[in-house]
Amino acid sequence: MEAGKHNANQLVTEEEERAIAEKLPAIFREFSQERTNLLPILQRIQETFKFLSPGAMRAVANYIGISTSEVYGVATFYNQFRFHPPGRHEIKVCMGTACHVKGGDIILENFERKLGIKEGETTPDREYSIERVACVGCCALAPVAVVDDKVIGYMQPSKVEGLFLQFEIQRKIREGQIKAEAS
Repeated sequence: MEAGKHNANQLVTEEEERAIAEKLPAIFREFSQERTNLLPILQRIQETFKFLSPGAMRAVANYIGISTSEVYGVATFYNQFRFHPPGRHEIKVCMGTACHVKGGDIILENFERKLGIKEGETTPDREYSIERVACVGCCALAPVAVVDDKVIGYMQPSKVEGLFLQFEIQRKIREGQIKAEAS
């Protein structure tokens, strides 16, 4: 995701902020309150929650004793940080040299068109998010997409439609299981 990129429709709910706030003290205990720990603390929060919420950044600022704008400034400097919750299914399209040459940008466009969102965004229902990544290290399989940590090599635009068909089938199975458990 580009630094600072944000979709206003994907605000963090108060319930999510409360859940994050409850777990932050355990993370803070791993680090001293020194300014040099700012980046490791942000990385640990990102690792735990998969994004940095506004409340988490305020809590980090209070813990270290610096301003929230300083925390935000550091976090937005690095591409590794995400500022909104990721989708249930995370889609990463490789744009390394080999993937770019073999049509990675076309694959990315197909995902964006199918979902109606741009890279760095999450669908309003938080089902899917798309990211452009520099290189996933599978150049021999180019073009590559990583879907929910599964590497899919030799990606073709036609495979995009097949992936969403699989997701739809899985969703219907889940919903059927939930209804069966409820009755």
